[in-house]
Formats: sequence, structure tokens, C-alpha cells
Amino acid sequence: MKEIAIMGYGAAGFAALIRANELGVKPVLVGTGTIGGTCVNVGCVPSKKMLRVGELYAYGRETCRGDCYPPFSKSFEEKEALVNELRRVKYEDLLSSYDVELVRGRAHFLSPHSLKVGSEIIEARKFIIATGSSPSIPNVPGLREVGYWTNVEALSPDRKVESLVVIGGRALALEFAQMYRRLGVEVAVLQRSPVLLPNWEPEISLEARRIMEDEGVAVATDVNVKEVRKGRGKVVVTDKGEVEADEILMATGRRPNVDLNLEAAQVETNEVGGVKVNQELRTSNPNIFAAGDVIGGRMLEALAGRQGTVAAENALRDSHLTVDMMRVPQVVFIQPNIASVGLTEREAPEAESRKVSMGEVAKARILGETRGLVKLIASKGERRILGIHMVGENAAEVINEAALAVRLRATVDDIIDTVHVFPTMAESIRLAALSFKGDVGKMSCCV
Repeated sequence: MKEIAIMGYGAAGFAALIRANELGVKPVLVGTGTIGGTCVNVGCVPSKKMLRVGELYAYGRETCRGDCYPPFSKSFEEKEALVNELRRVKYEDLLSSYDVELVRGRAHFLSPHSLKVGSEIIEARKFIIATGSSPSIPNVPGLREVGYWTNVEALSPDRKVESLVVIGGRALALEFAQMYRRLGVEVAVLQRSPVLLPNWEPEISLEARRIMEDEGVAVATDVNVKEVRKGRGKVVVTDKGEVEADEILMATGRRPNVDLNLEAAQVETNEVGGVKVNQELRTSNPNIFAAGDVIGGRMLEALAGRQGTVAAENALRDSHLTVDMMRVPQVVFIQPNIASVGLTEREAPEAESRKVSMGEVAKARILGETRGLVKLIASKGERRILGIHMVGENAAEVINEAALAVRLRATVDDIIDTVHVFPTMAESIRLAALSFKGDVGKMSCCV
């Protein structure tokens, strides 16, 4: 019997493999499809590369002659080259560096201590489920007959499109909307909720819409899609009218990959259809753990990696480690970035908050990008930092300081007393802290 078997070889599975080796254990790694999982193949890496391509052209669009948009097909070829390189360096080549038994194939449980992969049966004392997630597609009349894209097809299009309808209004929808708009494609976003990014702070949601519309993206919220039919292109029929485009991108969320015969392993699922775990990532079967997207919570690559490490540590050493979700930052990689960590004002009604416009940040003025804000939420009395939410250039980099502040239970004064380099975008957090003391609009740069 094996000591541990890991199901899935994406971010969570590889992190679990590495931690198992660090603890002196050779795991069985079971996976299907392209090694590396969603992030490196059809998620974080290729989408951010394509956003970067559009960003570079956007910088020069005001001064260049002609359309000044990236070459459509060539841009995707450059993205594919990067994906292939990172998959090889960070996943395929790493396997030879670790002590692991790799088994390829689709797995399902036979019992609480055994898996079947093809014709092979694997028995183990402990298991980690890290099988990731897949696009979740609602049952819209006509959609499957007419056809649609998910993030997979949108990152490797089989043709150049002139127009795109994006159904959804969260991170993936906004990133692809800006990506394609900056490729010269006409884009419309249809969102079911009254606002974009409905779980974020209301000020952030308003800024997200402003950014989309500044790009020339048509945004419609509080819209219900009724059906899809074929016209000259593809027609999306809503309760507020019809939109026609060359292609439809379904950005309607992701579902955990739980088709594993979990009942045979005595593993329960949760209210969102993911694997049910406790704070230590242990399932209803005490010998089976889960990590990453398959849990059904926040689907973030860095979080999946951390959960894989914690799951392996707890499975092999019973260390009782946990992952504090309050300390996990999240980012929407449009330009300017949208970023958040910690509690929202709604989640901390007894706290106090302050907001500072990016127009008050000298570096934002230098960069010529003053859209956005920083909102800092702190407890009353001690003013410990509970949450920081922001829209701004390079906010994806700045939010890491905010995550550390939340993790270390830093106070507003701790941030103020920390000298920040001038001029930088990170200084925006210090300005937000200073706003608890007075009007930053009446302070000099050197305060």
C-alpha cells in the first residue's frame, strides 16, 4: 500500500508532491489531460500574456497612426510559445527532479483506500484530491446548438473575430473583455447581477464599469439571457433586447471536478458542489484531503498551491495547519488592476474606513493613470487593518503589502511609520492610512 496518492497535477497537486518529498515520502501522482492544470495552460499565464500584449499597444495608441492594434494571430502564437516554455520548465521537467510515481489516466474511487486508473488499482493510506475545475455553462436554450467559447477557446481562437459578446461580469469576464477590445474587437459584456464584480466593495464595482466603458466595451447589467439563436452571427436574446456578435464567450464561473465516485470513498460534497473540507482541508473521510479549485471556494492559483502544501503536511504529519482566507489577496488583471484582501465594509460593519483617490498618488500622476482608489478598513480603537481594496496601476503588486499587513494584524500607525519609497504606487496604502489622521489632499508629498 502506498503512503499517499495525489489526484491531479496542477498547482495544488504539484505543491502537495513537493511537500511530500520534503517530508521524505514518495507519492503517487495521478493526472489526466495536459500536465500543469488550468493556470499555466489555459488560465493565469496565457491570459496575462495576452493582456500584456494589449497593454503595450494601448500605451502607444494615442500617438501611432492607423488602428495600432496587436496582430491578432501572431499575438496568440507568442502566448502559446510562453505557455509551452513555462509548462516544460515548471511542470514537465520538474518531475525528473522529484521522487514520484506518475500514473496518467482518469481516476475514480473504489473504496476509502483505493483508486482505479484505467486497469490499474492504487491503494494508499492517504489521498489528496486536487482535480481542479471546469467551466460552468448554464442551460440557455439554443446555446449548445449555436456554439460558444469558454476561456479555452478564447485563448486559442480558430479564427479572427470582429465582435464578441461576453456573458458574465466577474474577473474572467472583465479580463477577456479588455483583452479582446485591445485586439481591436468590438465587445459587449452582459451581466446578470446589478453590478460588475458583485462580491466586491461597491466603489470597486463602479470603477470596474468605468474602466470597461472607457475601453469602449458596452456593458449591460441586471440582464437575463433568455436564449441564443443563429443570425448573421450569433444572437443573444435578453430581457432587455438582443445583441449579435461573431462569437459568444461564456464567463459564467467554474464547477469543481468531482466526478470521482466520491461516495465509495465516503467523501461528502458541499453546498456549491465541491469537496467538503474542514479548516485543515480534511474531508468527511479523515484519511482524504482536498486542495484547490475542487473545493469550490475561491479559485486562485496561489491559493491552490498553498492548500496543496497544507493538505500534504496535514495528511502526512497531522500538523493541523490551516489557511486563513481573510489573508488571501485576489486580483482582476485588467488595466488598471483591481485588487483586494481582507474584509469588506459589509463584513465588518463595526469598523471604520477611509478612501483615497489615485489622483492623490504622485506616481499615478507620473504614469498618467489616475483612475481608481484605495479603501482601507480598520477596527475602531486600535485601528488594526482588516481589509484593503483598490483599483490602480500595478495594484496587483501593491496588494501583497496589504496582505502582509492583514496577516500581521498591523495597525494604521504601523503603515504610517513605515517609510515608503517615493514615488511609487505602493505609497497609496500609506496615503490611505494617513487619511485616518487628516485630509491627504492638504499634505505635501514628503509627509
